[in-house]
Amino acid sequence: MTTAPRDPGAAGVPRNEGIRTLLAMASQGDGEQQLHIQDVLGGLAQGAFGMFLLLAILPAFIPLPGVAGALSGPLVMLIGAQMLVGLRSPWLPAPIARRGPRRRTLHRFVSKLQRPLTWLDSVLKPRLALTIEPLAARLFTGAQLILLGLLLSLPIPFTNYLFGFQLMLFALALLERDGRLMLLNWLGGVAAIAFFGISSGQLLTYLTRLANDLFN
Repeated sequence: MTTAPRDPGAAGVPRNEGIRTLLAMASQGDGEQQLHIQDVLGGLAQGAFGMFLLLAILPAFIPLPGVAGALSGPLVMLIGAQMLVGLRSPWLPAPIARRGPRRRTLHRFVSKLQRPLTWLDSVLKPRLALTIEPLAARLFTGAQLILLGLLLSLPIPFTNYLFGFQLMLFALALLERDGRLMLLNWLGGVAAIAFFGISSGQLLTYLTRLANDLFN
């Protein structure tokens, strides 16, 4: 795997580690090769949660009903839960660690988003660490990922791409340690949870049922 260049002005923090690694993985090698999640994350420094999230949402961009919710939703919730309990890097159950997308799936994803990814590569950078580093910030991000992952797993029509794109921005903010983008993600996450979750009633109904199961 190619090593990301470092920004000499960022005190040793990897610069554009995530996007360039993603583009390199998509452009090299046999399309039938399976990328194991544990191997991909092992090559990253502080962006492992971001890359795990990016790999987790790939099914959201596959136009097959039910696939995104069944595959991506629980994985996004797992990532959010690990951040919520304060883990600094992902813990991968063995069955998940040894799985991952085929390189052609990643290539298809990158091909669809080549232009915005190239643009983001030029504008994202480590900044506003207040929304990335502190424990409170990571807990808030984790809580939002749990709720957004739950929304993704619910049968809300025509929202796979919407939630997939929103979660992709969370992933890029974590990968590139861009606190400004994370701040925008927080605002967008609150809006999405309020609109799709509360107004549709499905999220509230699910959480009420879950609470009843736990405490009754």
